[in-house]
Amino acid sequence: MIKIYTDGAARGNPGPGGYGIVLISEQHNLRKELCSGFRKTTNNRMELLAVIVALETLKIPNSEVLIYSDSSYVVNAIEKGWLNNWLKINFKKKKNADLWLRYHRIAQHHQVRLRWVKGHAGNPNNERCDQLAVYASKQPNLPADVGYENQVN
Repeated sequence: MIKIYTDGAARGNPGPGGYGIVLISEQHNLRKELCSGFRKTTNNRMELLAVIVALETLKIPNSEVLIYSDSSYVVNAIEKGWLNNWLKINFKKKKNADLWLRYHRIAQHHQVRLRWVKGHAGNPNNERCDQLAVYASKQPNLPADVGYENQVN
């Protein structure tokens, strides 16, 4: 099983944002950290994008994956089936359809479960993801989150 911790951050919400990821595979004795940022985005987009990028990073299809996130938005949408309903209504009046569709495509290739963890509560991997996300959001010359900028224009 692959354990993945994710977090997203946006300073201003919307504002400069980033995501952080810690991937852990005990079977392969692997720990990998990833992060990236955008010039203007939202916290929810970064929380979801962290999950997407983590899954897209996996090289072995049909991996058993447990994702830890402090985002109720992301965890509930997936674990409580909200996403399935949003797909049925073609995301009418729902935000972040571009990312949810991207998540839905990649999740089909793995056995994914999500578990909510309380943020800023001392979980070392969650805290590290937060550090990575904030760091990424503060980098110079951040690229556009095209999905967000197209959504609001």
